[in-house]
Amino acid sequence: MNDDGYQQQLEQLKIEHRDLDDAITALTMQPVVDQLQIARLKKKKLILKDRIMRLEDQLVPDIIA
Repeated sequence: MNDDGYQQQLEQLKIEHRDLDDAITALTMQPVVDQLQIARLKKKKLILKDRIMRLEDQLVPDIIA
């Protein structure tokens, strides 16, 4: 995959990560909080963050000092 493909995928993952953050915030504001659902969303958010970090590492070349 070229850099443009990685960049597009990275942007999509960041949007999905923000959407999960918004969903978690909305769920915590509910009168009855579903802790299991929140835990699942947080886990998915962490997985996305890991994928984002891996893609960012692929886009930024290693510089040997």
